[in-house]
Amino acid sequence: MFRRLRWFIGLNQRSASLQKRLPNAKLSCPLKRPAMFDTVQEIAVYIHRFHNLDLFQQGWYQIKITMRWEDDYTTAGTPARVVQYEAAAPDFGSDDIFGVWGIDDTDNSFLTQPFRIRYARQDVLLSVMISFNLSLGKYEGPPTSAVILKFELMYAPMLENGSDLQASLDAFPAAIHEFRVPPKALLGLHSYCPVHFDTFHAVVVDLSVHITLLKAGVHAPTRKESSDSGAVADTIGGSLDSSSQAVGLVASVNSKEMMLVKALLAARDILLEELQRLSKAVDQLIDLTDFTSKLDDATLFGKDSGKPQNGLEQSTGVLDFRGEGLMKSLSRDDLCNSFNILGNQVLFLWNSFLKFHRVNGKKILEFLREAWANDRRAEWSIWMVYSKVEMPHHYLSSGVNDSSYHGARAKVPIIRKLTDDPAQMAAMRAELHRRSIAQMRINSQSIQDMHLFGDPSRIPVIIVERVMNGPLRTTSGNSYFSSVNKKDTSGMVTELKSVNKLSGASPQQSGRVLKIVVFVHGFQGHHLDLRLIRNQWLMIDPKVEFLMSEVNEDKTSGDFREMGLRLAQEVTSFLKKRIDKASRSGGFKSIRLSFVGHSIGNIIIRTAIAERIMEPVLKYLCTYVSISGPHLGYLYSSNSLFNSGLWLLKKLKGTQCIHQLTFTDDPDLQNTFFYKLCKQKTLDRFKNIILVSSPQDGYVPYHSARIEPCQASSWDNSRKGKVFLEMLNNCMDQIRAPSSDPRAFMRCDVNFDTSNQGRNLNTIIGRAAHIEFLESDIFARFIMWSFPELFS
Repeated sequence: MFRRLRWFIGLNQRSASLQKRLPNAKLSCPLKRPAMFDTVQEIAVYIHRFHNLDLFQQGWYQIKITMRWEDDYTTAGTPARVVQYEAAAPDFGSDDIFGVWGIDDTDNSFLTQPFRIRYARQDVLLSVMISFNLSLGKYEGPPTSAVILKFELMYAPMLENGSDLQASLDAFPAAIHEFRVPPKALLGLHSYCPVHFDTFHAVVVDLSVHITLLKAGVHAPTRKESSDSGAVADTIGGSLDSSSQAVGLVASVNSKEMMLVKALLAARDILLEELQRLSKAVDQLIDLTDFTSKLDDATLFGKDSGKPQNGLEQSTGVLDFRGEGLMKSLSRDDLCNSFNILGNQVLFLWNSFLKFHRVNGKKILEFLREAWANDRRAEWSIWMVYSKVEMPHHYLSSGVNDSSYHGARAKVPIIRKLTDDPAQMAAMRAELHRRSIAQMRINSQSIQDMHLFGDPSRIPVIIVERVMNGPLRTTSGNSYFSSVNKKDTSGMVTELKSVNKLSGASPQQSGRVLKIVVFVHGFQGHHLDLRLIRNQWLMIDPKVEFLMSEVNEDKTSGDFREMGLRLAQEVTSFLKKRIDKASRSGGFKSIRLSFVGHSIGNIIIRTAIAERIMEPVLKYLCTYVSISGPHLGYLYSSNSLFNSGLWLLKKLKGTQCIHQLTFTDDPDLQNTFFYKLCKQKTLDRFKNIILVSSPQDGYVPYHSARIEPCQASSWDNSRKGKVFLEMLNNCMDQIRAPSSDPRAFMRCDVNFDTSNQGRNLNTIIGRAAHIEFLESDIFARFIMWSFPELFS
């Protein structure tokens, strides 16, 4: 049975020994020390809250934390102190909490109090700071190994209680998430570190990690030493007693001592700088005037900065207090004294930080979270390749010499070589980048998520193509757009205005923005297919409202027009309910309506937007994310196996949407559903358009998902090639933004690692990548956090 230690700060007898000392107080070396010039790594983890995004099971949950050196599985960090900041959330009942937090000394782990999860988007406020100490005794100087932080999510069924509950929680973890703290960060770091666990346990644990290097003996009890080591410890102020020992031993000890003094000096400077930065960020003054006024490195090392020091000065004439030359010029007594002074200074600053954090923990977490979010694009750039391309200002030509077709313009050839397959080129480019990642030596000071950095070459590679919009295409009366008569939409517009008027909402009275995202599944899909993308969006913008469309479940074999109408009715009904709710709580300033679609869900979205009942809300359209959507249909599809499957669906089941996708719903191509859809303005109202595709996806033609020229159509001089060109031009004219209203338009190519899947039917027909969009959220995490302005 595990032996558990539970105590609150103030009850620990060791805390009485944590006395403040003046920064430059010269203390004589103690007679008994654990070891000469010994340091300890202290890592503090502040757990703010547990947020349930989408856990599958209700029940009791608990977070377990352990840490160890990366190169040593046997040496674990020891919990040194725990501070409970505040009680659980006010709306969190006593029945939803069991016991208190604890420490298990069998594996030196910390466990939060068990808490019950009942519903999605539930918050549990934990607000606890746990500090771990890791001994550096085995290192000859500062640590050269990284530290592994391990977070485990423990689970027990809802019916468990009492001793059965604790036994069930102790059984085994439901999910594990590890992080790596590189050696460079161990001298000092303050960072936000969200824990997501995995796709089956969609939660966010808001926490921050704070690291410093301390002089040994601050928290941990003095470890037992043999009589020989005691003799060495007693001679800290002088020379070694055993003068007959090898001279090399003395030299190595001196080298270690110098490195540790330099490490403490760096830790002090980092901690002081971070304290000042955090104080400024949260707008709360922390008074370090007395400390900084007495901070004098010349006095610290027993040197007079005004006198020449026999070449120890830098080229500027200032003493280099971090150089080995100065360190070597010090006597052993002076070096020992400097080590102790530095140790006291770091301890004073560390205790000052912990007290400051106790009062301003939430504000510090918010500041660190914002800094973390701003660093995502740079941190994850090793898996992303960025480029910019100009959107063509002219017609895209298939090479057909038809003056009536092109009007007064001359034909313009497609720039891409006809012999190049765009999908193969994209796959080759991504694979070359993946190989370069395998050879990279990642040298970072940031905390590394082992889900990503554990095996970087297995992570999806994303090629982001930012399309710079050109002016809207103009024609001399020969536009491929059919003029759409403006319909009377005053009814619903008046209704929306009246709702805001009744609620008193106006830009002057309420600055709230009602943000709604609609997720639409694909062929024979489920309304929760896009839940991983939804969860990522919620992490970026927790205030967003979302609609997981259900009206077309089990109905995706019918006519796209019917599916689009059902979606339009579902969206307008959902929007009206949210407007009514917002009007009762103070109104709103404006609405932002975004859409995310997978596969043919994108066609359903575009069809819904073309419906009459959607016209009043078109001005609210914001961001559109298309994930592998066949926007140009299957007029040109090179996947023979998949085409055979489509043929069988048409012949055996008479699936109407398949007829529409393959342009067999009408003998006249210009009378088909897709040709008419591309003529309708379904894309021009979105402020941001992101087309996500994959060259590995064989279910959707590569060019169709990216809305770009097709290699096969370049050779086609038939009517089919002309129709394709018209459809492409119509779509591009909608995406091409007017100069007065620029929009963000990106194409994102995702290349998944399929090396573990082997060669099977799914990979051969291209289904694996098509479904991977639903089973992995890493690509969405990279895109959304790299461009948060498009999603927040």
